[in-house]
Amino acid sequence: MSTELSTAPASGNQQLSVEEANILAAELRSQLRQGLVPASDSPAIERMVAGLGDTRGLMRLTFAESLGAVGSAAVPTLCRALRSHDNVTVRRAAAKTLTLIADPSALPVLLETLLSDSDPVVQGSAVGAMAAVGDQALEPLLTVLVHPEASAMQQGLASWGIAFIGARAPEALRQAASSPDARVRAAAIAALGEQIQALGDDQARQLLLTALDDLDSEVRAEAATLMGKLQEPEWACPRLLPLLTDQEEQVRKNAALSLMKLGAKDALPALKASVEQEEQPGVRLVLELAISQLSK
Repeated sequence: MSTELSTAPASGNQQLSVEEANILAAELRSQLRQGLVPASDSPAIERMVAGLGDTRGLMRLTFAESLGAVGSAAVPTLCRALRSHDNVTVRRAAAKTLTLIADPSALPVLLETLLSDSDPVVQGSAVGAMAAVGDQALEPLLTVLVHPEASAMQQGLASWGIAFIGARAPEALRQAASSPDARVRAAAIAALGEQIQALGDDQARQLLLTALDDLDSEVRAEAATLMGKLQEPEWACPRLLPLLTDQEEQVRKNAALSLMKLGAKDALPALKASVEQEEQPGVRLVLELAISQLSK
């Protein structure tokens, strides 16, 4: 059920005065309290989107919740605002509102926003909205990892989104873990934890073991970290010990940290032998920390 708001045609970067925003927000709050869905005609949606530029956080929240209640009908207007509004506050709020709606039709614009918007908060909020969609967002996020112009931050945000989706896309993650691109493999391996623990996915477990011997050090490093998160010391420790002598220092660090997290006291002799041979000060510090913690 919906109730109409008095609205005038709106377009582009419409702005509401303080008085207009107050009146509109009061009407919307009243409707939401009554369990009513706000009007979903184009002018009404435009006015609510304009309200996302209000300087008051609680006021923006009212407009976002109202647009969330409207649902998919608000997505095209929110996407236009996200893509081209000159007020960064509106773009940020539009992305966060799309998170509430979680409509797959927004994915192309959200991906475009991640790759092109100049504001890092907007980029992060776009990834959050993509992750809220679930498994359909996995492939677009994976493309960011291999995009030639994607920054390290954008790739990091995409990796976070992939990890958030996790076990909701088990087959796609397994395929990504075998990708020819090392960045994709690394991100997929980092996201396999829930799949292994919650779903008991033996294929994912085997992919993790394979990743420990990957030719790419970033993949091995991610695999070493995940081994420490699974809380299966008897299974993980024998497979982590060889990584203490890996040629890449980040892999050695991650292996030592995982052994420490697992409480692997049996690994103390190997850790002590490694610290005596270690030439990198940063790795030595990690090894010494692991030895100290496990010796208590």
